[in-house]
Amino acid sequence: MTVFPKEFLWGGAIAANQAEGAYLEGGKGLSVTDILPVGPNRFDNLSLEVKEGVFYPSHEAINFYHTYKEDIQLLAGMGLKCFRTSIAWTRIFPNGDELEPNEEGLAFYEGMFKTLKEYGMEPIITLSHFETPLHLVKAYGGWKNRKLIHFFEKYCRIVFERYKGLVRYWMTFNEINHAHTLPLLGAGIQITEDTEHPLQAIYQASHNMFVASAKAVLIGHEIDEANQVGCMLSLSPIYPATCNPEDVFEANELRRRSLFYSDVQLRGTYPAYFERIKNENNIELDTEPEDFEFIKQGTCDYLGFSFYRSSLHEAGMKILGNTGGILGKKNPYLKETKWGWPIDPLALRYVCNELTDRYQKPLFIVENGIGVIDEIKEDGSIEDTERMMYLKDHVEMMKEAIKDGCTILGYTWWGPIDIVSAGTGEMKKRYGFVYVDKHNDGSGTKERRKKKSYDYYRQIIKTNGENLDYTHLTKKE
Repeated sequence: MTVFPKEFLWGGAIAANQAEGAYLEGGKGLSVTDILPVGPNRFDNLSLEVKEGVFYPSHEAINFYHTYKEDIQLLAGMGLKCFRTSIAWTRIFPNGDELEPNEEGLAFYEGMFKTLKEYGMEPIITLSHFETPLHLVKAYGGWKNRKLIHFFEKYCRIVFERYKGLVRYWMTFNEINHAHTLPLLGAGIQITEDTEHPLQAIYQASHNMFVASAKAVLIGHEIDEANQVGCMLSLSPIYPATCNPEDVFEANELRRRSLFYSDVQLRGTYPAYFERIKNENNIELDTEPEDFEFIKQGTCDYLGFSFYRSSLHEAGMKILGNTGGILGKKNPYLKETKWGWPIDPLALRYVCNELTDRYQKPLFIVENGIGVIDEIKEDGSIEDTERMMYLKDHVEMMKEAIKDGCTILGYTWWGPIDIVSAGTGEMKKRYGFVYVDKHNDGSGTKERRKKKSYDYYRQIIKTNGENLDYTHLTKKE
C-alpha cells in the first residue's frame, strides 16, 4: 500500500500565455502578458502597446497552439493523470467586453480538452492565469473597476457550459495574492511611482476579484454539481531572518498579506485583521451589500497553490517579489538555483501543514519545479540530475505531509515541457522534462526532445510515488 491515494492526480502544469503563442490567431485579442518583453526587468517602465522592434516571448512561445496534439501525446508517455493549463480569456472574448464569444477560441479549447481525455488526462483549468484582456486594463482600469465582475461572470458561464463533462477541476485566479507584487499580471492594474494610493487600488481590485471568484464558484456548481472550483495562490513560505521578535512578527504580517486571499476565498468572510489594514492605510472599498453574501456563499472547494522556495525576512527590509514569491535575505542553510531561488523541500511539508491547520480543506500543489540550464550532450541526451534531485526531495516531503494528515488532491510539476518563464521571459530557465529547442532571442527549431527526468517522472507516476531512485538514470555506460 502506497502513501499516495490510488486516485492521486500526478501531472504537469503550463499557462496559455507561456506556451500557446499564436497571439493574434483564431480571433484572439491582446492580454497583459502580450506586452511583456524578454529580460529580468520586463515589468519596468511598461508600455501598454506592442512596439515595433521589441521581442515579446508570448507572441510565439513554444507554439503549443499548433502542436498541442503532438505535445500532449508526448507528455502522455510519462503516464500523466492530469494536465493543468489555462483558458486565455482573450481567445473567448478578445477585448473582454464583447456581447458574444469567439467560437474559434471555444472550439480550440474543446479540441484540446478532448485530446487530454483521449490520453487519460484530467484537465485542470485556470480561468484567469495572468491573461486579463489588455482592453479591460486600458478602457476600464483593470480589476479596480467593478464592471470586470460582470465581464468575468459572463466569460465563466460560457466556458462552464461549453466544457461541461470535459472539465471537472477549475481554479479562478492564478496566484491572486500577486496583486501586491505583480499587480499588472495578478490584478490587471498598473502601479507606478506616480500612483497616488497603491494599496487602495490593490485592495479594491482584490475585492472585485473576490466577488468574481465567488460568482464563478456558484456558477460552476449550478451548471455541473461535479465541478470542483478552487482558488490559487503563490504560497512559498516566509521565515523570520532571526529570532528577533520584530523579525518574527513582521514575517508573520507579510505571510498574512498572502493568506488574506485564501482566508476570504475559503472562509467566506473578511478576516478581523483587515480592519486595521484598512484603517491605518486609509483604504475605502467600493462595495455593494450583496458582495459579502456572494463571498460567503461562493467559497472555494479546494486550495491550489504554487511552491518553489522559501524566503527570509528581516524587519524593516524592502519587500520585493517575483513569480516565485517574496525575495528576502540569503538563507545560509540552503543551496540556491542559478536564479537565486533557495531550494527548501522541507518547506513544502511545512506549508501543507500550515494550510491544513488553517483551513481543513483539500490542497492541490499545482506548481512546483526548478529552473535550470540544460546542456545537450554529444549523443543528444540531457542528463538533468539537478531536476531529478529536486523532484525526488519534494515528492518525499509531500509524502510526509500526507502522513501528517494533509489531504492533497494532486501534484502538477510546473512546465513539464519547456515554456517561457513568467518572471524573465527567458527560455534558458528551463523546467521541463521535455526540451524545446527555443532560445531567449526567439531562435531555434522548436524541436522536442526527452530529458532523463522524463523517464524518472514516468517511474514516479507508475509506482504512485514509491520508487524515487534515479541513480540508474545517471550512471555512465
